[in-house]
Amino acid sequence: MKRQDLHAAWLPPAAFRSVGSRHTVVHGDGPLLDTVLAELREAAGRYGGTVRHGDGAEPVDLVLALSAVPAESGGTGDEGFVLARRDGVTTLLADAPAGLLHGLFHVVRLGEPAFTGERPAEHHRPALHRRIVDDWDNVDVHPVMGQVERGYAGGSIVWRDGALREDLSRVAGYARLLACCGINGLVVNNVNVHASEAHLLTDRLGEVAAVAGLLRPYGIRIHLSVNFASPVQLGGLPTADPLDERVREWWAHTTRGVYETIPDFGGYLVKADSEGQPGPFAYGRTHADGANMLADALAPFGGVVHWRAFVYNHRQDWRDRGTDRARAAYDHFVPLDGEFRDNAVLQVKHGPLDFQTREPVSPVITAMPRTRVAVELQATQEYTGQQRHVCYLAPMWRTVLGFRPWGEDRPDVAQVAAGGGLVGVSNVGDDPYWTGHPLAQANLYAFGRLAWDPTLDPAAILDEWIELTFRPDDTADPQTLRRTLHELMDGSWQTYEQYTAPLGVGFMVSPGSHYGPSVDGYEYSPWGTYHFADRDGIGVDRTRATGTGYTGQYPAPWSDIYESPDTCPDELLLFFHHVPYHHVLHSGRTVIQHIYDTHFEGARRTERMRELWRDLPAGLVDPALYARVSERLDEQVRSAHEWRDQINTYFLRKSGVPDAHGRRIY
Repeated sequence: MKRQDLHAAWLPPAAFRSVGSRHTVVHGDGPLLDTVLAELREAAGRYGGTVRHGDGAEPVDLVLALSAVPAESGGTGDEGFVLARRDGVTTLLADAPAGLLHGLFHVVRLGEPAFTGERPAEHHRPALHRRIVDDWDNVDVHPVMGQVERGYAGGSIVWRDGALREDLSRVAGYARLLACCGINGLVVNNVNVHASEAHLLTDRLGEVAAVAGLLRPYGIRIHLSVNFASPVQLGGLPTADPLDERVREWWAHTTRGVYETIPDFGGYLVKADSEGQPGPFAYGRTHADGANMLADALAPFGGVVHWRAFVYNHRQDWRDRGTDRARAAYDHFVPLDGEFRDNAVLQVKHGPLDFQTREPVSPVITAMPRTRVAVELQATQEYTGQQRHVCYLAPMWRTVLGFRPWGEDRPDVAQVAAGGGLVGVSNVGDDPYWTGHPLAQANLYAFGRLAWDPTLDPAAILDEWIELTFRPDDTADPQTLRRTLHELMDGSWQTYEQYTAPLGVGFMVSPGSHYGPSVDGYEYSPWGTYHFADRDGIGVDRTRATGTGYTGQYPAPWSDIYESPDTCPDELLLFFHHVPYHHVLHSGRTVIQHIYDTHFEGARRTERMRELWRDLPAGLVDPALYARVSERLDEQVRSAHEWRDQINTYFLRKSGVPDAHGRRIY
């Protein structure tokens, strides 16, 4: 693909106009400072400014300097910075080079306001030390999952035809985009480690090193998904038992080789005993045994192992109402709290199931105070429209990160996760727009910004993304573009929820593809049962009194709030309770009428979204981008109508209760 065919996402040249038109001086040396200088010089060459490395007599508008920030002010750490403006000069100070890189991108985000008036010293430090993106890329095209598992934007930007791509310029561009929004780690391959990916650890390690070399200039450390059975697959050992000394030595020797090749390697990601992946259970060992073996191999080099808590029985009997997939991670891992090494991070999906449109926060996150826990979010829209639908996920994520498990005035999820970090499953591919749907770029951008500062307002993040990506100041009518994008995107997650899964019900999707409605698609499968709809009611009883006991995994007050349908929030009612169709919600509507109303309303709102886009004045956005979004909105409207008709018809026939407003239900 030609460079000019690749959309610049949130770093178009125009984003650097304010910086590029200034006289800038940079103090400091090192590879990351070289990146800062290169960014500034390219912008200055385009917009008429100057860049000087070191002292001189020329006038100065912007100063970037490595300087020990006074300890009494808290310092800046490895990645933070101080921004100030006084007497017509904007100043960025940082203790370390990565801070100046992040500071430069912050000034780019601010634009002209960074060079206007006076600005008292502002201290910026990331709230979470580890801010990692997981790319679920397959080296080979997998017969079921394709090139990128659950990826909806084309093939991998790293691998092609079973080998490393010859042209890796997109990887360098990706690193730049990630660094701009605050990411500092990238897992380069799929969590489901197939045979070809396993060899990245040993005889194909040079390919990983090549990618690491492109990430390094932007302060991003590479990580690698590894197969727990690698000592058997790659080392010829008869066992992968984590307590076997031969196995431990194999991992220690192999890890030493990784760091000899990639000195700043970040660590391993492991999916074990999950959905067919091998793990320590095969040897009668615990997940702490498995994670600690790898943690011990990584510890001499400062590496970490991210061990996923996505472990459950995917061979369930759907007739057994006592088996509850939502309980599984807690039941497996909480008894092990305190047994994990300090450099072992338990990576927990934000909800107890699997990135559904609406889930409660996973109780595992708050139940392991002696374990480092990372929260995993999914930017790629597996169950939220697969980047064919507009679904801005930052409002969902902000709700998760701001959730206070122990009640008001106690720590929220973001604070609990500070020791482990935030992990996002990426949504990029080799599509010209990176994410298939151009507006889906906002999800990856928002993930990075929330990982840096979980308190940010999703609407403000969206404003940043719009300003950077579309540069409304270059248009004849910037307010119209900005207003239209906000109307399209601000409430798009709730719109998607309206026409798909009501009141916390999940998995009403087509098996395999996970796209489009199939109300009973998973209901009688070994993967779990999710709505238990019958002629009398709907929902899963997860109470302590009469159900699976899942509500008891939460601390007070939420264990009691979720236990009763009278106090359970409406949006999660059917996740926790099986209720009659005539059950009255806090909104005043019955459950069945809520299902009808929201599906009609959700479909109507997608029509309005399409109208808003169609009504944009010509010339506000690139014609090709306009056409791509138009095509995706057409599909969203079609799909929303399909969801509306299938869901409403299903529940009309199941319940026998007609729509109170007399609307046509097929």
